[in-house]
Amino acid sequence: MAEIFRKGTLYLCASPIGNLEDITYRAVRCLREADRIAAEDTRRTKLLLTAYDIDTPLFSYHEHNKAEQGPVIIERVLQGEMIALVSDAGMPAICDPGNDLVYLALAAGVPVVPLPGANAGLTGLVASGMDTTAFTFAGFLPKTKKHRLPVLKKMKEYTGTLIFYEAPHRIEKVLAEMEAVFGDRTITLCRELTKKHEEYIRGTLSEVRAKLAVTGARGEFVILVAGCEAHIERNFGPEEYITLVTRLMAEGINKKDSIRIVAECCGVPKREVYRTVLNL
Repeated sequence: MAEIFRKGTLYLCASPIGNLEDITYRAVRCLREADRIAAEDTRRTKLLLTAYDIDTPLFSYHEHNKAEQGPVIIERVLQGEMIALVSDAGMPAICDPGNDLVYLALAAGVPVVPLPGANAGLTGLVASGMDTTAFTFAGFLPKTKKHRLPVLKKMKEYTGTLIFYEAPHRIEKVLAEMEAVFGDRTITLCRELTKKHEEYIRGTLSEVRAKLAVTGARGEFVILVAGCEAHIERNFGPEEYITLVTRLMAEGINKKDSIRIVAECCGVPKREVYRTVLNL
């Protein structure tokens, strides 16, 4: 028997992350039967609705209007409407403002029902060839190097596979910082998942960075990084200091900042790295 969708309920509908066919029958039915659909980007969602001949009224709910629209949505649900929430791609409430709406709904006693589906991080993970028994989803890193480095340093000792999302205009900088913090670990870089130009780039951080330097960075990326090997201490010496400082300077970071970053990542006094570089 087909599910009977309930009024006065907020449904979280997973949408495709690229290929429009990656949506469940259940989600299509939910979008058709909802009173309204709240979408992060109404233009993108309209393409999905058109593909499945869905004419449910659509309105926007995104990062810049969530403070105003959130309470309005909850009030509509409390009045008996069935609202379906979709994100730009994948599961709502993962790295998007849907999480705030869920908080509001639960605080108001509104039933929240998730409809599972596509997720970029897990899609990339299962085809990466990397450890899937334990992993940490980190999502998007902070936009500035100043705020990214502390996050990466904190994750340096994690033993499971690390999952990140990144935009094309930052990918090369982020990979360079990861190599400086994590060392030359094995990674899988996933590009344009489920789309026509889907691609997996596998290798060490330095190898993948070299490939990107040739091919360029296009599309949205999922980065999968091998975790720190358990119970193995990494001992950095002069050769590693010089290698890391040289790589950072090649990325356009000045010598003073490169020395400071390497010292922080290696857990040694800045003067130790400075002396090594000065001697060179």
